[in-house]
Amino acid sequence: MSLPSQGTPRDALFAELDQLRTDDADWRHARTWSLVYQAREDVLEVAKEAYLRFFSENALNPMAFPSLRRLESEVVAMTASMFHAPEGAAGAMTSGGSESLLMVVKTARDWARAERPEVERPEMLLPVTAHPALEKAAHYFDVVPVHVPVGPDLRADVRAARELAGPDTILVVGSAPAYPHGVIDPIEDLARVATDRGALFHVDACLGGFLLPFVERTGRRVPPFDFRVPAVTSISADVHKYGYAAKGASVVVYRTRALRRHQWFAYANWPGGLYGSPSMTGTRPGGAIAAAWAVMRYLGEEGYTELARITMETTEHLRRGVASTPGLRVLGEPDMSVFAFTSDAIDVYVLGDALERRGWKVDRQQLPPCLHLMVTPAHRSVADEFLADLRQCAREIEETKPVPEGAAAMYGMLGAAPDRAPVPGLILDFMEGLER
Repeated sequence: MSLPSQGTPRDALFAELDQLRTDDADWRHARTWSLVYQAREDVLEVAKEAYLRFFSENALNPMAFPSLRRLESEVVAMTASMFHAPEGAAGAMTSGGSESLLMVVKTARDWARAERPEVERPEMLLPVTAHPALEKAAHYFDVVPVHVPVGPDLRADVRAARELAGPDTILVVGSAPAYPHGVIDPIEDLARVATDRGALFHVDACLGGFLLPFVERTGRRVPPFDFRVPAVTSISADVHKYGYAAKGASVVVYRTRALRRHQWFAYANWPGGLYGSPSMTGTRPGGAIAAAWAVMRYLGEEGYTELARITMETTEHLRRGVASTPGLRVLGEPDMSVFAFTSDAIDVYVLGDALERRGWKVDRQQLPPCLHLMVTPAHRSVADEFLADLRQCAREIEETKPVPEGAAAMYGMLGAAPDRAPVPGLILDFMEGLER
């Protein structure tokens, strides 16, 4: 496709855009169990309106747009308060969880260069369930990832972590929760491992950061995960997940300003001027910052707590429904609103394909093969319909035992491959094949 020689009329443009969306996952009717976090229509409208008011503003230069500087500072301050951060805590916004985790690893590396110069080949301890963005960060910033196995409860094995920690460990990470199974790692025990090695400790709460504080307010038990654990040095949380803001909004909070300083980048010798940047990106869309601020102010503690109550009640209803479906079982004991389920009786990847033919978008996972649900308040209205379809699909597969095809066949083959070395290349081949 080449650039058209003449402009396209507005009506034709938007008609084409609408047509292109017809095969997309149907998040508007809560039939998508990942990627899009829905609260209510009024919350979405607040995010949209705030974003559009700052559509063209750029947070690259805080001197040009002091409004964005204030909005970002207040988003960070509100987030830090949610996590019981001590006086002197500081942070910054990023474009999402991946960038937040990249920044945390970059911060740890630069902190180690300044505070532990004897470390020549820095390492970080990651549970095998930690988000792959940390693997990306290890690749980008030349930090060695040391993988911590999980125990039978699917949480990081603290004894193994203690054995794997060494003199070159500069960072230990725990998830609150880990996305694959919705369980919170033993944050207090892992943090002690970090302290014993003189390392930093990061809590990846990109998924749970804007839900867990309010789940706790509903009276449900939440394992310790925030700055009330003394050895926690940083926390990341995505406002565009359970904060219900527009995409492109995450926060990293550090226990001290001195630690945050290692996240920043500065360059003084460019003819174009003095350059300073708080994150990976240069241009930083003002709309994402404004939408985060607006939604947080609009909902407040009361609004977020009510949404947390609905989310957890819906999650518990779904988990009971899945567990009561013959042949299916939930993995572990999830602490939050994401969970995975598997089967010893049927091929769950075939089940995933069957659900998609009924209009449900579910994620496939591996090691072991399972399907994954991320629950939002919007799913309350479709939970019973989903469970009815789930039971019928599972029953039909048990009776007919179809041969895996399509996505089920691909996931079954790659997920079961004993030699994992060729799999990344096959993933890249698949990505290339998606191009037109």
